[in-house]
Amino acid sequence: MEFVFSNHALLQMKLRQISKSMVERILENPEQIIKENGHKVYQSVVLINKKKYLIRIFVSYKKSPNIIITVYRTSKIKKYHES
Repeated sequence: MEFVFSNHALLQMKLRQISKSMVERILENPEQIIKENGHKVYQSVVLINKKKYLIRIFVSYKKSPNIIITVYRTSKIKKYHES
C-alpha cells in the first residue's frame, strides 16, 4: 500500500522526534488498525529511551494514495490500544 506524508504529519514527526523510518515500519506491520473519526489509525507499542509508548498514525484512506494526516506518541497505551 502506498502512503504520502502530509506537511502537517512531517512537522508533527519532527516536533515529537518520531522518525520517518519508524512510521514506515509501523505502517508495514502495525499491531492494530482501527477506524476512528473516518480515518484509519495504524498503531504499535514501541520502546523509546527505555519507556513504552504507543505510536498512532492517522491515515485518510478515501483517496489514493493514502495520506498520513498526523502522527503522535502517547504513554496512555491502555486508553487507545484495543486488547
